[in-house]
Amino acid sequence: MEAFLQSVQQSALAKFVGESGSLWGYPTVLFMHTLGLGTVAGLSAGLDLRLLGFAPRMPLAPLDRMFPIMWVGFVVSALSGTALLIADPITKLSQPVFYVKLLFVALAIINLQMLRTRVFRSPAAANNVSPPGARRLAILSLLFWIGATTSGRLIAYL
Repeated sequence: MEAFLQSVQQSALAKFVGESGSLWGYPTVLFMHTLGLGTVAGLSAGLDLRLLGFAPRMPLAPLDRMFPIMWVGFVVSALSGTALLIADPITKLSQPVFYVKLLFVALAIINLQMLRTRVFRSPAAANNVSPPGARRLAILSLLFWIGATTSGRLIAYL
């Protein structure tokens, strides 16, 4: 396995991202990762806060339109995160915090889909009423995204 990871780390893409010194390499990939995560986690936090009682006059049903934007943010974050991983897979894949981040991201994405189907697409949302369990899903969403962001930042320092 280490031989495979070594070959990945020696690939042209890995060298470009991690070692080229080009503005289009590591800085741009890291910016795209931050932008994607900020989009998905930020919009998700806005929806979560609405479900927790902030901006109660804002209708729930139209907020369903935010989900495609969040999915674009997630795809941007996942692709750029993969490029960052390719630049240094041996180090990243040996860090437990990397797997903690992936777990939090997976839980956050599952929770995000549950929010969409159970809350924003429910008949209650059309009447601006939060269905049962909406607050719990919102709190979990906030915790998962905070966990993903925090553990992701710790990767650089542990």
